[in-house]
Amino acid sequence: MRYLVLAVAALFAALAPNSASAYWEYGHESVAEIAYRNVTPQTRAAIDRLLRRADLLDTPECPARTVASAAVWPDCIKKLGERFSYSFAWHYQDIDVCKPFDPKSACANGNCVTAQIRRDMRLLQDTSVPLRERVQALAFLIHFVGDLHQPLHVGEHHDMGGNAVHTNYGAYAPDRLNLHSVWDGYLAERAISTPPSPIRHYSDAEKARIAAGDIDDWARQSWEISRDSVYPTALGGSPCDLGKDAARDGHLDNDEIAKLVPIARRQVIRGGLRLAKLLDKALG
Repeated sequence: MRYLVLAVAALFAALAPNSASAYWEYGHESVAEIAYRNVTPQTRAAIDRLLRRADLLDTPECPARTVASAAVWPDCIKKLGERFSYSFAWHYQDIDVCKPFDPKSACANGNCVTAQIRRDMRLLQDTSVPLRERVQALAFLIHFVGDLHQPLHVGEHHDMGGNAVHTNYGAYAPDRLNLHSVWDGYLAERAISTPPSPIRHYSDAEKARIAAGDIDDWARQSWEISRDSVYPTALGGSPCDLGKDAARDGHLDNDEIAKLVPIARRQVIRGGLRLAKLLDKALG
């Protein structure tokens, strides 16, 4: 069994994107599918109408005709170089977990994930905006709500959202593995694939409870998870006790991973239902 686990992990590593800037495909697609199943029929029809015009984006290398493909479009376009380089900083909001929660200082000139979610909402709500811009705003919104719920896209400590924290993932410990990639991919994939599937229709009561609050509340929640769970589990204590330039070496054994799976799973569900809430508001 151990050899099977290692083989599967190696396969994931070979297939994973080189960039560690956002959830890998499975995480983003799952958030999008949860949202799509939980919006109103009117919203779903509006989503479909917009995505049928994804050809306006003029990115044949990066299709966006379904919610799943639209969810990964903002990562796919990174490989197109300068054309979309202006959007690279929109995927995260680096708020130091060792200081008071301060989203404004981590969002220079609106170049952060929470500001862009709000911008995309405004573009979608304004039917006078050119259709191409509304299609692009929809793809960005679907993706960025997923990013917001990956804790290391919000909370960090002088380490590029955990990218500079070297760690293992159970028995899997390649040299290039870091804490960010664990939460982007390996942990998210285990959390989503563990039965029962989180991709389903949720009751009105569940939606109301899980999607309560606003964008800043959701950002704070991700930041708190980074501060209270992500870093302490990997580092064996608070990152605040380490110097700014200290070497960062983490460790995640199987027991620790098992404790993190429910947290990662909740974040995917929260992302999906909160995205549904925003889509209903913008398009319903």
